[in-house]
Amino acid sequence: MTQPLHGPESLFAKLESLGISVETVEHPAVFTVEESQELRGELPGAHSKNLFLRNKKGQMWLVVSIESRQIDLKTLGKVIGAGKVSFGSPDRLMEFLGVIPGSVTPFAAINDENNAVQVVLDSGFLDFDRANFHPLVNTMTSAIAPKDLLAFLEAVGHPASLLDLGNLEALLPQE
Repeated sequence: MTQPLHGPESLFAKLESLGISVETVEHPAVFTVEESQELRGELPGAHSKNLFLRNKKGQMWLVVSIESRQIDLKTLGKVIGAGKVSFGSPDRLMEFLGVIPGSVTPFAAINDENNAVQVVLDSGFLDFDRANFHPLVNTMTSAIAPKDLLAFLEAVGHPASLLDLGNLEALLPQE
């Protein structure tokens, strides 16, 4: 990437320019869903787990799921048409999304100016008034309305594919 990567401040400026409001809280760094659950207290709304995946062809996906979902990567790979998927490396994560492990978030699509990463969003988020994600760093959590997240992703050239990640088996292509 030739452009400097976006950080929280420029992300918030972009959201504001789109007329999207977020509520952000600061906290100690968290790296796992479990650590996040311990620290977040009573933050209302949906919480996520974010999977940065790639296949053998080098194609990449950012899969944003409700945190409690059990995601079978083999089934997920078939559903998204990727074949066998595995986790992308920390170097690849930084190169394409500009974040480190533990800070993966749908907001990182702002750093993928070449549209190399496809975003898959759990349709379960639409059942909530707000969803919580890191704003590019794992020392903050920002709450956003799911419809506003979809508008943000569209605005940064990453329209999300909405899938019911709680029912992957039903989404398998019929053979």
